[in-house]
Amino acid sequence: MKIRDLLENMSDQFTPAERQLTSVLLADYPFAGLEPIQDLSQRAQISAPSISRFVTKLGCAGFQEFQQRLVRELKEGQHSPIDLRKGAAFGGTAPLASYFERIQALNEMMLETVRAGQFDRLCDLLSDPKRRIYMIGGRMSDTIAEFFVRHLRQVRADVVHIPSDPELWPEYVLRMRARDILLIIDFRRYQANLATLSAQVRARKAQTIVITDKWISPAAKGATELVSVPIESGTLWDSYVPAFALIEALLVPMAERDWEATKTRISEWDKLRDDPVAGINDQ
Repeated sequence: MKIRDLLENMSDQFTPAERQLTSVLLADYPFAGLEPIQDLSQRAQISAPSISRFVTKLGCAGFQEFQQRLVRELKEGQHSPIDLRKGAAFGGTAPLASYFERIQALNEMMLETVRAGQFDRLCDLLSDPKRRIYMIGGRMSDTIAEFFVRHLRQVRADVVHIPSDPELWPEYVLRMRARDILLIIDFRRYQANLATLSAQVRARKAQTIVITDKWISPAAKGATELVSVPIESGTLWDSYVPAFALIEALLVPMAERDWEATKTRISEWDKLRDDPVAGINDQ
C-alpha cells in the first residue's frame, strides 16, 4: 500500500501532532517526506523522535525505510522528481481559459492534500453545538474567514469573527472556553502575531484549526487540525480559489446534518432581516 493511502486509512489512529505531520507530508507529497528528518521536523513543528515513531506506526523500520518507500513510489510512476516538478509548474502569462485550467489543477491537487477523513473531522468539529467557533485570517486571507463566518452563522449559533486589530484580541481570548475552536486562515507572507494568538488560545485549552499552504503558517503549531491547500497559480498572485472552494464544500454537509434546524434558523434570520420589528412583535 502506498504511503499516501496509509496516511488516509490510519488517520483516526493518529494523535493531533501526527495529523499535523500528515498534513505537511500530503501538502507536498512525496517531496516533503524526502527531506532530511531535521528539515521535516522544523517544517511540521514536531520533534525528530516523534517523526521516527510515526513512521514506525506506518509499518516502516525507520525514517530511512520510509524514504525508500517514497522513492520506490516515484520510480513506479516512471517519473523522476524533476519531471513531476516540471509537470506541476505553471509559468508565464495566459488568457482566461488557460488561467481557469490552472485553477482546476489546483482544485484537483486539493483533493490529494485534504483527504476524506480530515474533511469529515472538520465537519464534526465545526458542527458541534457545544463548541463556540471563532475565526480570523491574515492581512489578505481574513476575507475568506469573514466569508465563512457570514455563511456559517446562518447554519448554527456561536460563530464569531475576531477583528483584525490585535489590541482587541484579549477580549476574545478571555471569552474562550475549553474545547472552543479558533479557526485561523493564514497563507504565505504570514501574519506573525497569529502565532501568538494561537498559543494564547491553546493555553486556555481551546483548540485550533489552521488552514494554510504547504509552507505552513507559524500559527499551525499545536493545531488540532492542520489543513494545507495549494495556492501556487504560476502567476504574480497566489490563488485563494481552492481555499474558498474548501469553505463552500464544508458548508454544504454542515447545513444538511440537521436540515430542519438549519431551515428554521435561516427562516428566522430572513424574517428579522426583511422585517426588523417582526422579532419585537412576536414577543
